[in-house]
Amino acid sequence: MDKPFHKFSELFKQLGLPTDEAGIAAFLQNHAPLAAHIPLAEAPFWNPSQASLLKDELLEDADWAEVVDQLNAALRKPNSRG
Repeated sequence: MDKPFHKFSELFKQLGLPTDEAGIAAFLQNHAPLAAHIPLAEAPFWNPSQASLLKDELLEDADWAEVVDQLNAALRKPNSRG
């Protein structure tokens, strides 16, 4: 059986974050770049529930793992804040 494809906005909904394009962009702008030595689920801006969701989805290689990986990559990119 194929794994379902989840959109970035659906992951943000699961995390209790804004799901619109502007809200997602603002979140990434405010929290990127995340230092390479910090695992995604241990970033200081997650609450315990969010951190647990991210960690569990990656550990279980669950159907959300691909989009969690995309979030991880997006948070590692430098932002344009100056």
